[in-house]
Amino acid sequence: MSELNAPIALVTGASSGIGQAIAAKLVASGWHVHGLDIAAAPSINGSYTHWSIDLTRADAFEPTLDRILFGGVPRALVHAAGVLRVGDLGLLNTDAGYLMWQLHVDAATRLANRVLPVMQAAKQGSMVLVGSRISLGMAGRSQYAASKAALVSLARSWAAESIGHGVTVNVVSPAATDTPMLNDPARASMTPKLPPIGRLIQADEVASLVDYLLSPQATAITGQDIAICGGASVQR
Repeated sequence: MSELNAPIALVTGASSGIGQAIAAKLVASGWHVHGLDIAAAPSINGSYTHWSIDLTRADAFEPTLDRILFGGVPRALVHAAGVLRVGDLGLLNTDAGYLMWQLHVDAATRLANRVLPVMQAAKQGSMVLVGSRISLGMAGRSQYAASKAALVSLARSWAAESIGHGVTVNVVSPAATDTPMLNDPARASMTPKLPPIGRLIQADEVASLVDYLLSPQATAITGQDIAICGGASVQR
């Protein structure tokens, strides 16, 4: 498929980790991907356009989205940008909590508020939010868990509003994933817990599920929180 006719996808957090894996997977699947990230453009061969943007700044959103939407109606919106800050009770940092809420929840809300109505008018499209298994709660990560849990409620609500317009909204929630975030000095006090599978989840495994959820074969799946947990959610 030529770049001119390729379906358009927006992917946040596209510079590294899960977001980069998703962007690369979609480009390989024939999408034209617009990547939004504060970091430098990733090395992705193919139909990829990078937008340097601080997703926590509301004033940066509108001009960027105006330019992207002027180029065509997106068929996919993936919010993969994320940051992890840890802290036990008594040591919780308000600024860290606000940063995670801004990036995970507020940014998702601003994106959905602009893009989902456009998709609804076109009668097609899908949004995927990258959540986390930690949304169920984990000691030392309460603020992160709360921001990721909010994504599930948002997705279910937006799915209910969009289902009659041919638009799907889902969450993909990985367990500990092998990404640069694991080496973030801000989480040095906590090592990731391996899931029962005995290894970390791979970013490409998450990207493959997202790729499927954006495909025509997945149009009956909406309002779901799908775990990639390596057995962590299996009852024992």
